[in-house]
Amino acid sequence: MGLFDKFRKKEEKPQEEADEMIELEKPECSGWDAITAAFEELYPDQKNPKHYGVLVPWELGGDDPLTGISIYETAEYYHFVTYGLSEIFEKETDDPEISGYGMEFTFKLKRSCIAPEDEDGELRCVCGILQKVARITFSNGELFRAYEYIYTGQTTGIDLHQKSDLTGFILIADKDVKSLSTPNGKVDFVEFIGCTNDELLAVKNKEMTVPELYSKLGSDITDYDRTSAL
Repeated sequence: MGLFDKFRKKEEKPQEEADEMIELEKPECSGWDAITAAFEELYPDQKNPKHYGVLVPWELGGDDPLTGISIYETAEYYHFVTYGLSEIFEKETDDPEISGYGMEFTFKLKRSCIAPEDEDGELRCVCGILQKVARITFSNGELFRAYEYIYTGQTTGIDLHQKSDLTGFILIADKDVKSLSTPNGKVDFVEFIGCTNDELLAVKNKEMTVPELYSKLGSDITDYDRTSAL
């Protein structure tokens, strides 16, 4: 099965056969559980993190391809992780080595740059961005890997009120969560870091590489209040 067919509807079973299976079949969540276990190892005191799910699944016509996004918290930052670019439920693709698209997204957002009254809005804003990027993968098959960048040319900030100087992203391998070998195959965690327009243009124009820019930033935590590192 190709990746573009990854979330197609299952072939419908005869009604009498389906009725017989109602009490026998249980959802297979081994991929989901593997991601959760990795983050619970990182944050052992957080068994019930904030979670934003979708009301209508993508495969049933919904607008958002990611099944859900969990947000773990430290005193310094929020740590987002997506569920849905890999095979979080049963194995559907033919490649036993790779789970779905082989990746999930992560993002660390500095707490101090968010006004308390904006917390929910800012968290939802990040979820919306991650859903939008995931939609590109689901619609066009484009993969996002570490040491790439996302430049859209937009001049407004990526924050809720669009006031930040950060307008796009570089991508790195999340240094806190290693690649997973799940029952459905390998999953890499690709972390987004917010960057300014001139930082992204420097990478786009090959004046520096993503690793060089990341080194200049000195942190993988996105801070909406920061100015350019260049």
